[in-house]
This record gives sequence, structure tokens and C-alpha cells, in this order.
Amino acid sequence: MRRVITNPELQETIRFLKVKARENKSRIWEVAAENLSRPKRRRTAVNLSHIARQAAKDSPILVPGKVLGAGMIAHPVIVGAFQFTQEAKAKIERAGGKCVRITDFVGLYPKGSNVKILR
Repeated sequence: MRRVITNPELQETIRFLKVKARENKSRIWEVAAENLSRPKRRRTAVNLSHIARQAAKDSPILVPGKVLGAGMIAHPVIVGAFQFTQEAKAKIERAGGKCVRITDFVGLYPKGSNVKILR
């Protein structure tokens, strides 16, 4: 039996990503929608230390899930995610980066060029 997503914000985000994938002919938004459609226990949760290792300065990073505050980040990055912990958001902004909701992130990078997905 298929699981039903009960979070209306999550449902709307998944629907939005699928529409933008078709409009922009961009596979990256479709992959993000698939990752968000997973059960909660299998959804992506990424620590700041992982983002710091994988991202270059001012690079756009997409996390189709939650960004956690474990670790440090020393350079500015633009992170788009479904959720951020308060600690993660504070550390990213302290480093000079930006925390953006996925729907706003798609507006910044409609084609998904140079966007890196972390899982």
C-alpha cells in the first residue's frame, strides 16, 4: 500500500517541483521531487560539515530534505532546502551564506545549472 503524504507544505513543494521540471525541461527538479516523496525515515538529512566539504565558495547547493547544524562552515554558500534547523541556519548566515526555501531556490536557478544536489 502506498503511503500518503499528509504534510500540505510538502505536498505543495513536490507538486511545484514537478511542474517546474516540466516547464524548464530540467531533470534536477524532478529528482528533488522524487527525494522529497520518500518516507520520512529515508528522506535526506545533511550536516553542515558535509556541505562545507562538498561546496565551493558561493556555489548553489540543493538539499531535498533537512539541513542539520552539526559541523562548521567557513565559506559562503547558497543552500536551498525543505527545512533548516535553527543552528544550521545561524551558522550558514554567519559564514556569509544564504538559506533559501526550495520554492524560492527554483526561482533563483530555474534551469538548475551549476546546482549540486546533496543527499
